Amino acid sequence: MLSKPTWSVRSLRHPPPATTAATPAATEKITSSQLHHLLRLAALPLPQTPSEENTMISTLQDQLHFVRAVQRVDTTGVEPLRAIQDETEEARRENTITLADMQGLLDAEEHIGHYQRPRRVRTRIEDESSEKWDVVGTAGRKAGKYFVVESRKT
Repeated sequence: MLSKPTWSVRSLRHPPPATTAATPAATEKITSSQLHHLLRLAALPLPQTPSEENTMISTLQDQLHFVRAVQRVDTTGVEPLRAIQDETEEARRENTITLADMQGLLDAEEHIGHYQRPRRVRTRIEDESSEKWDVVGTAGRKAGKYFVVESRKT
């Protein structure tokens, strides 16, 4: 199915030569007054020279061609993207947290009070390296175990 490409990225960047089958919206040329109007709406500076204006019009034409090509894509039957992540069935199974996954944590809870509210039992951290870390070691100025922050009144 994917052995032969059906389109090229180049076709999205530069419009093909005008054909009779092209839609009027795809072939209409952006005028200088339309460009100036868009620049005023966007609070952008107007072009200084005619060549700069022609470059802006050409760039805008290319951008509009790209947007129209994306709008022409048939998306019927395609589920909307919820997030940029692996949404395959395998990834969903891998990321699903089940009761069996949580059972060790649930077993480590103790129930307190009349209504037997679950509370997590605090455990001591086995790794001592986190307690030996010097928190203020990289501070420019310190007073005892505190950072010194100079503030200026404005």
